[in-house]
Amino acid sequence: MNTLSKGRKVVVIGAGSVGTTYVYTLMQTGLAGEIVLIDLDQKRLKGEIMDLEHGLAFVQPVEIRSGDYADCADANLIVVTAGAKQVSGQSRLELTKRNADIIKSICDEIKKWDSDAVLVMVANPVDALTQVALHRLGWPRERVIGSGTVLDSARFRSMLSRHCKIDTRNVHAYVLGEHGDSEVAAWSLTHVAGVLMKDYCIICQGCDPKKQHEDITRRVRDSAYHIIDYKGSTYYAIGLSLARISGAILRDEHSILTISILLHGEYDIDGICLSVPCVVGKAGVERIITAQLDADEHAALKGSAQTLRKVLEQIDI
Repeated sequence: MNTLSKGRKVVVIGAGSVGTTYVYTLMQTGLAGEIVLIDLDQKRLKGEIMDLEHGLAFVQPVEIRSGDYADCADANLIVVTAGAKQVSGQSRLELTKRNADIIKSICDEIKKWDSDAVLVMVANPVDALTQVALHRLGWPRERVIGSGTVLDSARFRSMLSRHCKIDTRNVHAYVLGEHGDSEVAAWSLTHVAGVLMKDYCIICQGCDPKKQHEDITRRVRDSAYHIIDYKGSTYYAIGLSLARISGAILRDEHSILTISILLHGEYDIDGICLSVPCVVGKAGVERIITAQLDADEHAALKGSAQTLRKVLEQIDI
C-alpha cells in the first residue's frame, strides 16, 4: 500500500450504478487505502466486489471489500449513494419521502458507531436528503454535506469550454442552489483567465451573449434529463465528481467546491441545505465563501432555497 493512501478509509453505502462507478473511479486515483462497499443486495454486492478486485493488478495498492456499518467507526469518509430511483407515475415528492425514509434508516445505523468521518450525501434529491441526514445524525454541519452542484458546475464549465473553444480547466464557473430545476448559473462569477465572461464575450465577438447565456443555462439545467432519456441513468460524471470531492477531503486540499451545506444566514438564507462555494478539507467544510452575486442571481438563489423549503415542509425529517 502506498504511504500516501495508507489509513485512508472510505465507506460507500449503495452498490448501484453510481456507487460502483465511484468506487471504480476512486480505486484508480490512489486516494484510498481501503474501500468498503455496503449494500442490502448481497448477491449483487458479491459480484461487484469480485469484478472490482480483478482490476487491482492495474492500480495502486488498495483493499476493496464488502462490509457493514461497523466499518463506519474508523472511516475517514462515508459516501451515501443508496436510494430508490424514480419510477413511471411517481411524483418527485413521493420519491423524496421514500428516499428520506431510506436515509433515516442508514443514518440510524451509522450513528451507532460514533464515527468522526465526513459524510457526503449523493442520493437524490440530494439537498433535501443532506438535510435529513444532518438532522438524523446530529453531527456538525461541516461534516454532513451533499455532492450538490459540483457536477452541475462541471457541466457548466464543459459547455462554456466547448462554446468558447477554451480548455475546460481554464474556464471557472459555478452553479449554485438546488441540484435540480431551480439551480442558478452564477454568470457574474464566471471568468476565463481572470476576464469576466461579460467582458470575454466582447473580446470574443463570436455570439450573442444574452442568447448564448440563456441557452447554456438551460442545457446545463436539463442535461441530466437528456442523459436519463438516452441511456436510463447518469453515473460516469457523478463518479468523477465524487472522486474530486473525495480528494479534497482525503488530501486536505482546501479546494473550493459547490457542495450542499446547511446555511446559517449566508446569502441571507437560513436553515436550508443548498450549494454555494465552500472551502473543503479533511474535516469537511472549512468555511463558506460568500461571493458577491448580482441582484437577479441573489434573488434566484433565495428562490431556490424557498423551493427546497417547500419540499422539506412536506416530509418528516
